[in-house]
Amino acid sequence: MVLSKTASESDVSIHSTFASRYVRTSLPRFEMPENSIPKEAAYQIINDELMLDGNPRLNLASFVTTWMEPECDKLMMESINKNYVDMDEYPVTTELQNRCVNMIARLFNAPLGDGEAAVGVGTVGSSEAIMLAGLAFKRQWQNKRKAQGLPYDKPNIVTGANVQVCWEKFARYFEVELKEVKLREGYYVMDPEKAVEMVDENTICVAAILGSTLTGEFEDVKLLNDLLVEKNKQTGWDTGIHVDAASGGFIAPFLYPELEWDFRLPLVKSINVSGHKYGLVYAGIGWVVWRTKSDLPDELIFHINYLGADQPTFTLNFSKGSSQVIAQYYQLIRLGFEGYRNVMDNCRENMMVLRQGLEKTGRFNIVSKENGVPLVAFSLKDSSCHDEFEVAETLRRFGWIVPAYTMPADAQHVTVLRVVIREDFSRTLAERLVADFEKVLHELDTLPARVHAKMANGKANGVKKTEEETTREVTAYWKKFVETKKSNKNRIC
Repeated sequence: MVLSKTASESDVSIHSTFASRYVRTSLPRFEMPENSIPKEAAYQIINDELMLDGNPRLNLASFVTTWMEPECDKLMMESINKNYVDMDEYPVTTELQNRCVNMIARLFNAPLGDGEAAVGVGTVGSSEAIMLAGLAFKRQWQNKRKAQGLPYDKPNIVTGANVQVCWEKFARYFEVELKEVKLREGYYVMDPEKAVEMVDENTICVAAILGSTLTGEFEDVKLLNDLLVEKNKQTGWDTGIHVDAASGGFIAPFLYPELEWDFRLPLVKSINVSGHKYGLVYAGIGWVVWRTKSDLPDELIFHINYLGADQPTFTLNFSKGSSQVIAQYYQLIRLGFEGYRNVMDNCRENMMVLRQGLEKTGRFNIVSKENGVPLVAFSLKDSSCHDEFEVAETLRRFGWIVPAYTMPADAQHVTVLRVVIREDFSRTLAERLVADFEKVLHELDTLPARVHAKMANGKANGVKKTEEETTREVTAYWKKFVETKKSNKNRIC
C-alpha cells in the first residue's frame, strides 16, 4: 500500500525557492514581519535585492579595499564573532593590535628606542582616528591656556578646503572653528604659506593631507613644518601638525621614501592612516599614532575592569569586531616591506597606463599629478555640449562606477572625473576602461546637447527664447536625429 500525504502550504520542503509563497508577496519594509520565514527564503530575498548593487571591483570611486587573499578571508570569518573590546578574554587579538600599532609607528619614523612601545590605537576608520587626534590637540591646547590663565573657549583648526568631510564633522561636533585655506584653479591642495598666516593663538593644530581625496596630491608637509617652526619662534606658541595620511600613509613609505612628511618633522605630533585603503584590508579599520606619550593627554584615556583585568581605552565607540585588526596584521607580515612596495608600484604603473590612454583620446585635461595617490583626476576639454556628469552616467552602462564632482571653494567652477587605482585594478582593466571611455565619448557625440546646456548658451548669447520656441527646437532636433538613425540602420541592413 502506497502512503501519501497532501502537501500543505506551510510544507516548504517540496517547493523550490522561487515557487514558495515567501517570494510571491512583498515583505514589509518599515515594520518587523509578524511571522518567521525559512532561512533559504530569507537568504534568497536579500541576495536578489543585493544583485542591484554595483560591482565593488568596478567601483572606481572608492579608495577602500575590495579584494583580499582567500587565506585572509578565512581568518576574518574565523574571528568574526570576537568582540575586540574584550581584551582580557581575547589577549592574543589585543597583542596583534599592539604589534600593528608599533609596526605602523616605526613605518612613520616615530622616535622610538629599541623595545619601546609606540602610542596609538586601532579605530573603525580614519574618521574616528581624526576625531581622537583632534581631541588630543584640543585638550592639550586647553590645558596650556588654563595654566597660563588665558581664555580657552574659542579653539580653531587650520585646514585646506580640500579636506574630507570628517574634519568638518570634528569641528562641528567638538565645537572647534574650522579655518579653511581656499583653493584656486590649478592648485587644489592647501597652500602652506596661507595656512601659517591663518594660525593664531587659538589654533590647536594645522591639519595637512597626505593624499587629497580630490586629486590624490600630497600636501607639502615639510614646508608647512618649516614655516610653522619660524612662526612658533616669533610668537612663543607651539602649534603642532596633524597629518591626515588616510590614503597616502601606506603609499609614501614605499614609493617616496625620501619624502619628509612624517615624524621626521619635529612639529608632526600625530598621524592617522586607513588600513582599509592602501593598508589593503576590507572596510572597517583605521589607525592613529602619536609621536610620544606626552602628546596624548592622560585624562582622555579611560580605564575599565568590568570585562576582567584593568583595560585602558581611548576610542569613541566601544564594541567592534576583531576581524579587521587580524586582517591588518596578516597583511603586514604576509607582504612585508617588499610586498607593499610591489603592490604600490603596480598601482602606480596601472595609473600611468590609464593616464596616458586618456591623454591619447585628446578629449581630457589631466588634473592630478603623477606623484601621490595612484589615481587619475581629469576633466573634459570641451564641455559645451556634454559635461563630466553625463560621461559618468553613461559609463555606468558598461558597469564602471566613476564619480564626477565639483571642486571646493574657490575652485567650484571646475568639474572633474576621478578613477582610483587599487590593488585589484589590473592592466587589462585599465586598457578596457580607456576603450569604454572612447565608446562613451563617441556615443555622446551623436546625441544632442542637454536642454539646459542649449538654454544656457542662448542666455549667454543674449537670446531669450520662449518655452514654446525651446520645445519646438528640441523636438525638431530629436526628430531629425531619429530619422538619421533609421536611415543609417537601413543602409547597414
